[in-house]
This record gives sequence, structure tokens and C-alpha cells, in this order.
Amino acid sequence: MTGRVAFVAASSKGMGRAIAEGFAAEGAHVGMCARGEAALNEAAESVRSHGVRVVPTVADLTDEAQTAAAIERTLNDLGGLDALVVNAAGPPRAAFDQLDDSKWETTFRLTLMSAVHLIRTALPALCESKAGSILFLSSWSAKQPIPGLTLSNSMRGAVAGLAKSLANELAPRVRVNTLLPGTVRTERQLELARASGFTDLNEYFAGMVRTVPLGRIGEPEEIARVAVFLSSPAASYVTGTMLAVDGGVIQSVV
Repeated sequence: MTGRVAFVAASSKGMGRAIAEGFAAEGAHVGMCARGEAALNEAAESVRSHGVRVVPTVADLTDEAQTAAAIERTLNDLGGLDALVVNAAGPPRAAFDQLDDSKWETTFRLTLMSAVHLIRTALPALCESKAGSILFLSSWSAKQPIPGLTLSNSMRGAVAGLAKSLANELAPRVRVNTLLPGTVRTERQLELARASGFTDLNEYFAGMVRTVPLGRIGEPEEIARVAVFLSSPAASYVTGTMLAVDGGVIQSVV
């Protein structure tokens, strides 16, 4: 990835930040965005320490104009784009009877339409790249519903359909793949633990581990390594795939 340009959405924390760090470690210049300016700037400094150029932009991914501006600033400052990682914060934990229309509409804008807006703005530059790649950072809920995450279970399926459609439409110019992380040690898991009524995070993770054949939860860096691979020329014959990085938790055979 040396000298190439990657953009990672929602990259101030968790897996998004780890992926930005992963690109930088491989020599790529990185565009980043997130809602919180302080956390974004701190993450950008860490990514920049790898000796690459970094362009951080404060942006709310539910706002089309802010989303487009983050991509455009990266293009202007870094001169192009080779890899786009589509990512956004996960929807809140709630059962169906707790969800009114506003929650569905907010999740629709955050999970699906943010992807549409990111790709719409980035696509001309990706098509000009000799190794253009789009990677959707999704969730294992796209294949196996997670209890209590009705919003995520529903919208991740829609994103999977978009990714598969684009893989066909954009080939051979741009490769499109989807990553399905399992339970990973991030602040998102802290939020889900609290929403589930847990005050002891170790107890929460112990319960999650019982469902994982590898016997532990994942680390953000483990997701990042696979994300960078799929976005790089090393994966030049891989497109249209949904790859689980979940320690074996998905039980389906297809």
C-alpha cells in the first residue's frame, strides 16, 4: 500500500481507528472522519506517527454534505483515492416494540445512506485508480441475527445487498467486499454491555466468549489486518465476498 491513499470513515475509535493505523503501517496515506473533533485529532496524530500524510475531517455521516466534504478534502489534499472503507457507528440495542419510526429512519441514514453518500463521492476517484477498492465494515449480524439488535440485523442485510450489487456493477474497475467482524473489544461493546444491564464488563465478555469457538473475543487490530489485505492489491482477485472475522461464531454453512 506504499504511497496509495485510503479513506476510513468513523475512524477516531475502535475498528475504524485500527484500520486507519493498519493502512498507515503499510505506507498508505489516510483520510479519516468522525463526529468528535478531539478524539479524531488524537487518532490522526497516532496514524501520522507512521510517517504518512493524514487528513482528518470532522463529519456527521448522517449528513450528506458533511460526508461528501470529508471525501473531497481527502481527494484535494492527498491527490486521489485507492481504497474506501465504509464504516459507521452501530445502531442502538432495542427490541422491535421499542422502535418508533424516527429510530428506523435515523438508522437508515446512518447505516445505509451514509454508505451511499461515501461511495457516490469517492467513486470517480476510485475508478481512476489502478487498484480501486471498496470495503464495507459490517457485522456478523448480516448473516446471523443477534438478539436485541433488531435495527442492526435489518440494516446490515440492506448494506450486504448494496455491496453485492456494486461488486457486479463496478467490476472490473473497482473491487467491492464486506467484512463481518464478530465480538471485538471496542467502546461499542461497552455500550451494548450497559444497554444489556451489565455493570461488570468481564462478566459480559465471559458470556460472549461462550459462543465463540476460538474461546475469546477479537481485538481491533485483528480486524484491521484483514481489512487492509482485502483493500490492497494482494487481494486483486477477490470481489463480491463477505468475509467473517468472528472466531467461528457464525454457524451457517453458506
